[in-house]
Amino acid sequence: RRRRRVGAGERVLRYGADAAFFLFAAAIAVAGAVAWFARDLPATDGLWRADRAPRLTVLAADGSPIPLHGQSLGAPVRLAELPPHVPSAVLAVEDRNFYHHIGVNPLSVARALVVNASEGEVRQGGSTLTQQLAKNLFLSSERTYKRKIQELMLAFWLEYRFTKNEILTLYLNRVYFGAGAYGVDAASYRYFGKSARALSLNEAAILAGLLKAPTHYAPDRNPADAGARGALVIKAMEESGFLSSASAAAALQQPVYLRAEPAAGSPWFVDEAIREARRVIGSADVDLVIRTTFDPGLQRALEEGAAAAFSQNAPQSDVQLAVVLMDSEGRIRAMLGGRDYRLSQFNRATQARRQPGSAFKPFVFLAALEQGIDPATRLDDSPLTIGKWSPENYGERYYGDVGMTEAFARSLNAATIRLQERTGRGAVRLMARRMGIESPLSQGAALALGVDTVTPVELAAAYAPFANGGYRVRAHCVVRVDDPSGERLYNQPGSISDIAASEPSIQAVNQMMTAVTSWGTGRSAALSTYIAAGKTGTTQASRDIWFVGHAGGLVAAVWMGRDDNQSLEEMTGGGLPAAVWRETMERALALRPPRPPSEAAAFGIAPASESALLQ
Repeated sequence: RRRRRVGAGERVLRYGADAAFFLFAAAIAVAGAVAWFARDLPATDGLWRADRAPRLTVLAADGSPIPLHGQSLGAPVRLAELPPHVPSAVLAVEDRNFYHHIGVNPLSVARALVVNASEGEVRQGGSTLTQQLAKNLFLSSERTYKRKIQELMLAFWLEYRFTKNEILTLYLNRVYFGAGAYGVDAASYRYFGKSARALSLNEAAILAGLLKAPTHYAPDRNPADAGARGALVIKAMEESGFLSSASAAAALQQPVYLRAEPAAGSPWFVDEAIREARRVIGSADVDLVIRTTFDPGLQRALEEGAAAAFSQNAPQSDVQLAVVLMDSEGRIRAMLGGRDYRLSQFNRATQARRQPGSAFKPFVFLAALEQGIDPATRLDDSPLTIGKWSPENYGERYYGDVGMTEAFARSLNAATIRLQERTGRGAVRLMARRMGIESPLSQGAALALGVDTVTPVELAAAYAPFANGGYRVRAHCVVRVDDPSGERLYNQPGSISDIAASEPSIQAVNQMMTAVTSWGTGRSAALSTYIAAGKTGTTQASRDIWFVGHAGGLVAAVWMGRDDNQSLEEMTGGGLPAAVWRETMERALALRPPRPPSEAAAFGIAPASESALLQ
């Protein structure tokens, strides 16, 4: 039988149909593979809130990031805010063709596939900067083919969703630079003590060099290798056309200076700032950039001061400590909420409610002065009984007829209670409220002896009017809260809330408080250069001991006690708490000298005479 001759057109149709079938089958296979790899891809609709991405950035008053549980998260910086050599240094060693690919470099991927096939496992990634960002934002660091394919898919999505500059901005703000520093701004503060906006070319090269191996190339741990790596980055920038030969040669001759090891920061302060931020914005389920009142230098002064005082007379391990250091406008600058955050995260500075004891007495004397009682008034310091209650002086020692200043400086209970009864308990409660005490206050005569509980930060804020001339303040940690895009969510409305007391009365009580540190119960708190005004506090059975006071426009409250409220035996506020206060203030005022008008208003000194502030 003769076969029918198949024409050329028919063969084309037949082969075309076969090809279409195979292409369709291949498309189905590819779609299936994509579906299989995409079935457990992470959600991308919350880019700034991805689980692996840091959620909170807490900044000190100078803009430097405060470590948060070992991680330091810098404030978001825009590409336009950075010197051009910062992104150029990163691109030169991480992805020179960043602006010319679609998220994936085919040659690098092919090279990685050959290496991985020969090794039998994933050994090389061939990742572009976009792929690195996809991994950092959404994926784990496991080295598997599945994770690599998912990384490619997310890289394509990022390239589709964002511009190149936006991707580079995200990368610079999220990449890990070692030492707990996430983002170029955090790394810049960590190693050089400055914002990334001020990085020099050499500093930028050092940071870019870190990305290959953050631990190995850390400049403070391995300066020789870090310097050699930085030099390689500069040469790469020259080869890539980011630098001229002359600029590269000049840069290689310039030294790089590291900052000293930064203070760890106060984890208690960070916790309190986060609580305050969430309270004022009314939501916790958003990324936040929290700008605070924290001063790293004053925190270091506080920690070193407490350590110095403890080295002279270390208390037992179960004796706890809380210290609040704030300025005269209520901005909390430094904080200790205990002796060891690793053992207890409970913040005794803001959460523990303890009796202030005689540290409450300034409000009694201030109320009396505001009621018109003359500061030269004499008081009877002899045993007294009110109903069935017979309060005693410390050590059961009485001084008879005394002046107000002596009664205050010696912390005489009997004389103070008589002054309160003459002034009126209601007037004392009102004065404490006006100064800033918000906790409930009792109705009885024991009010004068500080039997009602307060927090250390509350008591410190109530002493701030003594430092600023008589204005009530709002104690706060947070100045501003933004979202990562820079949109303002909260702005601190202002520290001064009201007039607490008249300036003459404030100055009179300040004179009494200087007597405490000059010859009274708080002599251990006297400062070498500045006027120290404060008050000791020791409650019944020495369960709580305090020293609270101000100097040079700074206010500090020091509390010590046991968490189980057991006695501290013979310890008093004029002992170790006063020593902690003194050692802290000596260092703090050397670091942050006061502004003369602040102390002038507090003590009635002529502002023009700065030397008058010195003892």
